[in-house]
Amino acid sequence: MNEYVKNLNRIEFVVTMACTGKCKHCSEGEHAGCAGHIDVDVAVKAVRDVCENYKIESLMTFGGEPLLYPEVVCAIHSAATERGIPKRDLITNGFFSKDRNRIEEVVSKLEDSGVSQILLSVDAFHQETIPLEPVKFFAECVTKSKISIKLSPAWLVSEDDNNLYNVRTREIIKEFDYLNIPVGSGNIIFPRGNALKYLGEYFDENTEYSSPYDEDSNDIRTISFSPNGDVLNGNVYQKDILDILNEYQP
Repeated sequence: MNEYVKNLNRIEFVVTMACTGKCKHCSEGEHAGCAGHIDVDVAVKAVRDVCENYKIESLMTFGGEPLLYPEVVCAIHSAATERGIPKRDLITNGFFSKDRNRIEEVVSKLEDSGVSQILLSVDAFHQETIPLEPVKFFAECVTKSKISIKLSPAWLVSEDDNNLYNVRTREIIKEFDYLNIPVGSGNIIFPRGNALKYLGEYFDENTEYSSPYDEDSNDIRTISFSPNGDVLNGNVYQKDILDILNEYQP
């Protein structure tokens, strides 16, 4: 086994870069003109192949807004469930439709596919462009399912800072009090993409910030698939994932 990936235990899929939000804090930038999703057959095969060779403890799907393509999300999570991955998470902003019947249908499919936890992104940044009511209805539907749900807000500077964005985020979180949904740790915004462009005044230019998502290139624990097939130093549309893992060099 390749020494650099021997501790691999997590798989992530950026299902799509298309998004229903236009958030100031997004580390990926504007998402303008983004469309399409990762090839579902390739993604499912990758899950199965990796699980046959590594002890995978968790899988996550996110985006963009992954629930613009719920069938893709469900296929990936079904494969993860089939292969016995114990932790199967989905990050979503909860806004992919205003049709209540469609929202209920998607939640039912997510439950059937084996999604174990949904991290719902709600905060001042998402709610600048995303309406709250369909998100709240989505959350209501999830609380009636077997899927665990947590609110996952983005905090600016720190969770305790009282800047106007954080004050608004706390107000939005209170909108969900009636559902008794726990609030997760969320994340602290770091200066990359839109965050650097629109929120630069909140970052200290003399401080070296690091992304919480960066991997140690000499000890890969997580592989993340992009919608275009990129993963590690290869592309799963062009080469088998096991070959990519075996040939990986930092």
